Amino acid sequence: MAKLTKKQKEAQSKIENGKTYTVAEASALIKEVTNANFDPSVDLAVRLNVDPRKANQMVRGVVTLPHGTGKDVKVLALVTPDKEEEAKEAGADFVGLDEYLEKIKGGWTDVDVIITMPSVMGKLGPLGRVLGPRGLMPNPKTGTVTMDIAKAVSDVKAGKIDFKVDKTGIVHAAIGKASFDAEKIAGNARELLTTLVKLKPQAAKGVYIKSIYMTSTMSPSVAIDTKRFTEQ
Repeated sequence: MAKLTKKQKEAQSKIENGKTYTVAEASALIKEVTNANFDPSVDLAVRLNVDPRKANQMVRGVVTLPHGTGKDVKVLALVTPDKEEEAKEAGADFVGLDEYLEKIKGGWTDVDVIITMPSVMGKLGPLGRVLGPRGLMPNPKTGTVTMDIAKAVSDVKAGKIDFKVDKTGIVHAAIGKASFDAEKIAGNARELLTTLVKLKPQAAKGVYIKSIYMTSTMSPSVAIDTKRFTEQ
């Protein structure tokens, strides 16, 4: 096991061993224990009492973080010519169709989100092997397959993220940057957690949220009290 650096030891010492914190406390603390020389992401890892292998216990959804993600999200709008201007005005970084389909076939995936129309999805099917593993395949459930291209692009640019429970029952999501005020980090965290509660599958029995951890890139994690995360 690698030895902790002086900074890592100092950061770890600020977190009380075995203690769980409110969202507000964790948000303030994560700023204290972050020592990276860049502006790292702040992430939540939420362990749910579900079995993702069963379709009736899959948890997937979207949430618009009230304070955004702090990330400049690159959006590709794969649309027909009559929708191009709408996509551009909404702030899409790349707009077009066939030329971008060819680029993707060649391995280009330098975007964060792809938004498209129902009529275009047939052309994207053959690209599933490229887009699927990267989480880039548009999906009606996440609002990335729609006729309202302007709204979809604007929502993503404003801080809309999609999340999905992984095979171990954990939802991982970036909820902001360490440079955010603690209040903004807390507000985004509560929005995601509240959304997860609303998405609790009827088939999920017992305690739904088993654990919540907040961390930033290269920082120790802070445990959040699963019974107090709605507190202001």
